[in-house]
Amino acid sequence: MVKIYPRNTWMINEKTSYCPGCSHGLIQKILAEVIEELDIGENTIGVSPVGCGGTIHRNLGLDFVQAAHGRAPAVATGIKRVLPEKVVFTYQGDGDLISIGTANIIHAAARGEKITVFFINNATFGMTGGQMAPTTLVGQKTTTSPRGRNPLTMGYPIRASEMLASFAGVSYIARIALNNPKNVRIAKKYIKKAFSNQIDGKAFSMVELLSICPTNLKLSPVEAIKWLENEMISYYKLGELKTEKEG
Repeated sequence: MVKIYPRNTWMINEKTSYCPGCSHGLIQKILAEVIEELDIGENTIGVSPVGCGGTIHRNLGLDFVQAAHGRAPAVATGIKRVLPEKVVFTYQGDGDLISIGTANIIHAAARGEKITVFFINNATFGMTGGQMAPTTLVGQKTTTSPRGRNPLTMGYPIRASEMLASFAGVSYIARIALNNPKNVRIAKKYIKKAFSNQIDGKAFSMVELLSICPTNLKLSPVEAIKWLENEMISYYKLGELKTEKEG
């Protein structure tokens, strides 16, 4: 047998807990590749969330701290200030980052904390049953918006990346979708840049990754990718939103 793809150094050899088609596995594989290429694994500390992303420590063999729901930026801030030589990142879903954790992410970004944030946006609360999230699209049906999100009573989806990009303390914000090989390669480029910014001593960086949750979308993985392409990308524009800190 000829080995054509060796296991990444930082990927743990365990069966994943993620549903078929879930984007978390792909994102974590990219993270492992970037960490290996930058040779920072021994010096990296991750802060995991509550939610599906909270099992990242089972998949990546790095040092991790699991924060209370939404508090990952505060925990990462404490770690980075005490251990400034470490590379510190948070891994957060949309409910964690921009619902219960809104104040935490806003103030960490406003302070220009020298941490790196990976924001997984699948437009739903995944682990708890597919409820409407702050990122749920107008008209999108969820278990708590069975007739579709109505902006008159439920408000509009929050574009977290655009909001944080407006803060002077932020050095890098980018958004990419995980819908095809080309964009997966771009995602890796953005993730590497976000980590490199921190290594170079720059302020707050965040990469938003548009993802799918086939289970709660009640679609096959292929259908969920089409939904992402047809519905999410038109509202959540792709690209680098900010590349340099003001001042």
